[in-house]
Amino acid sequence: MSLEKTGEFGLIERFRRKARTDSSVFMGSGDDCAVLKLDKKRYQLFTCDMIVEGVDFTLKDSPQLVGRKALAVSISDIAACGGIPRHAVVSIGLPRSFTLKKADLLAQGVFGLAGKYGINIVGGDISASPRLVIDVSLLGEVEKDRLCLRSGAKTGDIVMVTGSFGGSIKGKHLKFSPRLEEARFLTENFKVNSMIDVSDGLMQDLGHILEMSRAGAVLYESLIPLSPKEKSVEEALCSGEEFELLFTVPRDQASRIAACARYNFSVIGEIMPASFGLRSINRKNAYSKRKFTGFRHF
Repeated sequence: MSLEKTGEFGLIERFRRKARTDSSVFMGSGDDCAVLKLDKKRYQLFTCDMIVEGVDFTLKDSPQLVGRKALAVSISDIAACGGIPRHAVVSIGLPRSFTLKKADLLAQGVFGLAGKYGINIVGGDISASPRLVIDVSLLGEVEKDRLCLRSGAKTGDIVMVTGSFGGSIKGKHLKFSPRLEEARFLTENFKVNSMIDVSDGLMQDLGHILEMSRAGAVLYESLIPLSPKEKSVEEALCSGEEFELLFTVPRDQASRIAACARYNFSVIGEIMPASFGLRSINRKNAYSKRKFTGFRHF
């Protein structure tokens, strides 16, 4: 069977079945971060992300922004689990034609963002490569009572997001700010039942929460916050690399979160029983059944 027929998530599941973990692992593959036992009050978070020329950026893009993105996507994973990033290693595959000036700019992007978030870059690797490839492995930590996973959504929860959606490819995918501050605010002041960062599309990443939580959901198309560069709700639902937070909270907390003037939080839907599946309601109050569509590598 080809990779295309197996699909990205089918391949991940194929590999997951081979993985064996011991008692030091609280949560392995299947969430934004692996969750490892650390001490009585905290878990350690562990994530890695690879960005590849021609898939996640082009050589026409600013090397500094490319380096920044390489670290930012992993910080976004830590945020989705409610944690704080601490230590990273960075591995880079460089084309032989890459100039020293560009390599320095690439490093500026990585180290500049690391400094902003207090992340220690503690090592990595460099290799020759036909394409520019950057792989970041990032360790973080989270208090046990503030850990957020994809698997906790409950029937009746309100579905909420940070920021706006659509048009990411026009620049946001290189310049986004990981919603670390928003995640820490939420987990300190509210009960967040589930959370994920939107990297592969709003519909598809909501699907990950629904699968892990064994739940369904309804989305209200009129409530989807569109970015200034996007007019189509359909595009906004499937657009990847937004790196906003998608989360669910008990109904009685949603209005207080939405009213918070400090951050941009929006209500977009509701968690339903699993038998409901995933549906959306348009401006004419008509239901549509939905699939978990979004970006997939295969």
